[in-house]
Amino acid sequence: MAEGIKVIPLAAESFGVRSMCTYIQTPDVKVLVDPGVSLGPRFGLLPHPREYACLRDCRERIARFADEADIVTISHYHFDHSTPTYTDYVWHFSDLEVARQIYGGKLVLAKDFRSNINASQRRRGWMLKRTIRSWVKDFLAADGQVFKFGETSLKFSTPVPHGEGNTLLGWVLMLTVEYGGARVIHASDVQGPIFDSTLEMLTAQSPSLVYVGGPPLYLLDYRFTSGELERGLKNIGKLAEKVPTVVIDHHLLRAENWREYLSTAFEAVRKAGHRIVTAAEFLGEADNILESRRQVLYEEEPPSVAFKKWLALPSEKQRMEKPPI
Repeated sequence: MAEGIKVIPLAAESFGVRSMCTYIQTPDVKVLVDPGVSLGPRFGLLPHPREYACLRDCRERIARFADEADIVTISHYHFDHSTPTYTDYVWHFSDLEVARQIYGGKLVLAKDFRSNINASQRRRGWMLKRTIRSWVKDFLAADGQVFKFGETSLKFSTPVPHGEGNTLLGWVLMLTVEYGGARVIHASDVQGPIFDSTLEMLTAQSPSLVYVGGPPLYLLDYRFTSGELERGLKNIGKLAEKVPTVVIDHHLLRAENWREYLSTAFEAVRKAGHRIVTAAEFLGEADNILESRRQVLYEEEPPSVAFKKWLALPSEKQRMEKPPI
């Protein structure tokens, strides 16, 4: 709770999945932020049954909170941040009815799919609106907009880069929830943030809590340079100096040794009397990081015969059948 603003992370890498889905509530409004959750390819292996169990559990948790929410917000159209409307049990554990439960009857405030967006997300955003428009109260582009609900403001940033500059991954929206002078910011996929301009947009609002996606260590020297990593880590430290609570998760926690890279930031919060926590730790739970341990999981906990049969199915049939977990 941040002075009248309740924040509940629902799914994240520290819960064993890919997501930054969060429920935020004030006395005026209930908001489901970035309602996606997924798994991803790693080490040439499909996810382990333990990962699928976490994906199923997080899907169910998101669905429960969706039933309570008035508003759904979407920072961008990657499927760990928005739920697709087609059936895919391999990566998303989702289908049309799951999507209907999440979006149905809600006001959807989303990234504009017509500008500052890459081609794949433009298609995804267009298809999402086309499919769900008969289910929802409205579907509005939120880029740079402020929406008032009683004494609560939902303020969306102008589009900021999805991590590194000139990225092919597009742009994202950051969301500030303000009530009674308190501010909470949800900043997905800004990777630290890498950009000083994004950091300034965050700190200028004097938030009491920022939930930020950290840099993707596992992509270092592939789609992410050492210079970008250094800037992202430096800016995490600067953010932690100024913000009482920094919740950091997502891409950063896809590397098992992520804490080793945050020594400067942890020192900054110690001096300032602030804190950096994962989404799980914010809820008082232990981290359950699984993706980076996938190879070990397959060795230590061999899947059942039924799961191995599912693994052997053609990819199209796999997507249509829930894995036996």
